[in-house]
Amino acid sequence: MTDPNAIQPSELDQLPDRDPEETAEWQASLDAVAKAAGPHRAAYLMRRTLERAEGTGVALPKLLETDYVNSIPTGAEPAVPGDEALEARITAWNRWNAAAMVTRGSKYGVGGHIATFASAAWLYETGFNHFFRGKEGDGSGDQLYIQGHASPGIYARAFLDGRLSEQQLDNFRQEAGGNGLPSYPHPRRLPWLWEFPTVSMGLGPLSAIYQARFNRYLTNRGIKDVSNSHVWAFLGDGEMDEPESTAALALASREQLDNLTFVINCNLQRLDGPVRANFKIVQELEAQFRGAGWNVVKTLWGSAWDELFRLDTTGALVRRLREVPDAQVQTYQTRDAAYIRQDFFGADPALAEMAKLIGDDKIIECFHFSRGGHESRKVYAAYKAALEHKGAPTVILAQTVKGHTLGEGFASKNANHQMKKLTVDEFKAMRDRLDLPIKDSDFVDGQVPYGHPGADAPEVRYLQERRAALGGPAPA
Repeated sequence: MTDPNAIQPSELDQLPDRDPEETAEWQASLDAVAKAAGPHRAAYLMRRTLERAEGTGVALPKLLETDYVNSIPTGAEPAVPGDEALEARITAWNRWNAAAMVTRGSKYGVGGHIATFASAAWLYETGFNHFFRGKEGDGSGDQLYIQGHASPGIYARAFLDGRLSEQQLDNFRQEAGGNGLPSYPHPRRLPWLWEFPTVSMGLGPLSAIYQARFNRYLTNRGIKDVSNSHVWAFLGDGEMDEPESTAALALASREQLDNLTFVINCNLQRLDGPVRANFKIVQELEAQFRGAGWNVVKTLWGSAWDELFRLDTTGALVRRLREVPDAQVQTYQTRDAAYIRQDFFGADPALAEMAKLIGDDKIIECFHFSRGGHESRKVYAAYKAALEHKGAPTVILAQTVKGHTLGEGFASKNANHQMKKLTVDEFKAMRDRLDLPIKDSDFVDGQVPYGHPGADAPEVRYLQERRAALGGPAPA
């Protein structure tokens, strides 16, 4: 019987080794590290060596998975231009109105989704404020494939900039009278806003790839110069299980479509629970996209984690983050600091020692709230890196919390995709959390009000100025 622990023959054994002594020295060095410093250190050195080889052009099979950390270190993040405080205010108003629109419509039983945009708000707002080009000017602009379940957030932004009225928001999912808003993006239903249909799930990513390819065709054949157009597709991690979602990944890399970026909102939840309960969907997607030849940018952790990573002098934290399955990550988001100390940090003596230096408030901040997809600085760095990468399409894996800022009744709950409304008390708590100037008296007969700072408010002026600088409204 073959010993399963023995080193098996490989294709390398069929190649002539012109310097067996050098090969033996490298192998002996690895053996010595594993014996003296342990297998984790040996694995770390091998991974870093493979990364260096890939970066210097050495022809090797791709390293398909990297550590469960941000691809862009904090020290390498570019400064975010513009007014971050005003952008936070704009995002807060849009969060509020998106939730209010769906809640107000729930009395008619029309449904809608609240938790998706709550998790993805900064993914959209950072793009609208700094990256997404409108079609004024040369008419090319960018092309946006908006995730269907996030449509309330796009309607909320159009309300803030004056393109939609309260009456139209109240007609969400009620189109019979001719003045309603469709459930999901569709140009036939609302041609002045939506450019592409993205529902059913899986339609968006497949269409985006072929749109980017068609753009190349138009430019290369001299039909229309759309060389400055960039295609952005916003997707859900659960959506990536649809067969159409990944059907053309190899085509995109083969055609070197660096005019295409996928932004996958990795809130780790699908319609009815975790996307991968016992595995890690981010790692799975990274391997899938890297294997298909895409550039992968992981934006997982917010700035609150910086302190923890600085304390991790042994690599124990990074190892633990790689091994914890997604369902347990979801559990941490709903449990207290004592549980997290015991279950997460208590699994490794080095982590247990590190946890003694961290207060309970910091643990709650990190494990409940601090995700890369919730911070404009992290998202901005990822988007900028995507646009600067040449020769291949880019996928951004942005980790978020589904139901973020909606309160404990929503955040990370398995059922939150099906939850269609907040109570008045939950809205008041959300108002306080977002620091919005909405009075208790504005809640008339138990109905949540829409919020707007005024047509001449700094938030609205800033929003309109940013869109003007980027070429007009988007999507359009």
